[in-house]
Amino acid sequence: MSLFLVYTLVPLAWLLISATKTQPALFGTPGLAFGDSFALFDNIAETFTHDGGIFLRWLGNTLLYVVVGAGGATVLATAAGYGLAKYRFPGRRAVFAVLLGAIAIPGTALAVPTFLMFSELGLTNTPWAIIIPSLISPFGLYLVWVYAVEAVPDEVIEAARIDGAGEVRIFLTVTLRLLLPGVVTVALFAVVSTWNNYFLPLIMLSEPDWYPLTVGLNQWSAQASGVGAQPIYHLVITGSVLTIIPLVAAFLLLQRFWQSGLSAGSVKQ
Repeated sequence: MSLFLVYTLVPLAWLLISATKTQPALFGTPGLAFGDSFALFDNIAETFTHDGGIFLRWLGNTLLYVVVGAGGATVLATAAGYGLAKYRFPGRRAVFAVLLGAIAIPGTALAVPTFLMFSELGLTNTPWAIIIPSLISPFGLYLVWVYAVEAVPDEVIEAARIDGAGEVRIFLTVTLRLLLPGVVTVALFAVVSTWNNYFLPLIMLSEPDWYPLTVGLNQWSAQASGVGAQPIYHLVITGSVLTIIPLVAAFLLLQRFWQSGLSAGSVKQ
């Protein structure tokens, strides 16, 4: 556990300490030592105003991709996972096999075919090139499927049907309450995956105004090389700190649902 904590916390400590330094101090002081001046707030202000405030645009793009992409992925995974867990229909086993195959295929292997398909549709260099692929989450669907099998008793569904409730009403008023821990878990995975998405936006987008934070900060970092380079590593590091704050906040706010989702079904009466 101690080795794990060191491996996890030392890079984070380096990032936080480096965000308090000026550009010259980054290379003039040890990595885990503070500089002569505390420049965190100046770095934050410069990050938001550099290059016409493009960082705010990248932040807005990332929020758009997360809200629409990760939110849509959570909704689709929840509905599909519940349907596969509680309904019997021809081809159900085939769907399960395809789902496992989709989980086993790495996303990078599908990046080029996806780019070619979206290029033919004229959707490259648009937000849809990021949002539409993000809507499909085989792993999230599988998690909801497995969780719904134990978390939603068939007796509860049958009782609701006897009371005259339709399938949509059962799903919205009964099932979602029981699936909440699993849904939150899927949402966390989808948010982190979409927020940290780098390779797909890199090949899909060529217009900086549509970049997410991951690609945008990498573009800033690339300014340190080449003729007439103007390194702004202090802004890249400060931007990275600002980037992880929403993820940390999401985990802290939703942690109790996540933990209850992991422990559900571990004890049987």
